[in-house]
Amino acid sequence: MNLYDTIIFDLGAVLIDWNPRYVYKNMFVTEDAMEYFLSEICTSHWNEQQDAGRLFADATKELIDQYPHYTKEIEAYYGKWVEMLGGPIQPTVEMFAKLKASGKFKIVALTNWSAESFPIALGMYEFLHWFDGILVSGSENLKKPDPAIFELLLDRYYIDRSKAIFIDDNPNNYTAATKLGIKSIHFQNSDQCKDELSVLLDMDLS
Repeated sequence: MNLYDTIIFDLGAVLIDWNPRYVYKNMFVTEDAMEYFLSEICTSHWNEQQDAGRLFADATKELIDQYPHYTKEIEAYYGKWVEMLGGPIQPTVEMFAKLKASGKFKIVALTNWSAESFPIALGMYEFLHWFDGILVSGSENLKKPDPAIFELLLDRYYIDRSKAIFIDDNPNNYTAATKLGIKSIHFQNSDQCKDELSVLLDMDLS
């Protein structure tokens, strides 16, 4: 008898390739200039506030007020957001399909994603409709690794944490889930994830 009945997927960098560099490599003359912009202006921390529910318009205005000479580049962050999507991470999607086809698991997603842009992705990727539930951080005004968002997911979808496996590429999220008693896989690449999950589930996912 399998010990686990629920799989919880992160989305970005696990099932969907997303990288702002796909846009900014064409907007900056040098890679150094691009990396400076992404580390000092449109930072990961700034973007994460939108994942927690802040509106794109408010976030964009805040930065333009601070850095008016970067107006065009700042506006591009959400204006060209779709171009930051590199498409499905196909080997992980194929693994998801096998798990779904087995009929053995409840499969849900827990994603740090803006409520404004997630509906766009939902319209682009059919596999997002395979989930039994998706909790989007921007819709809840919470984000990983806050323990509250994990507890909300467990409650909303009636998940027994002792029978769930969580998959995420961010070490902070992996650690938070582990501390809450959820078996977790730190996603590094599709093959590594598939190997670890196959062992835990005693199931051939190749």
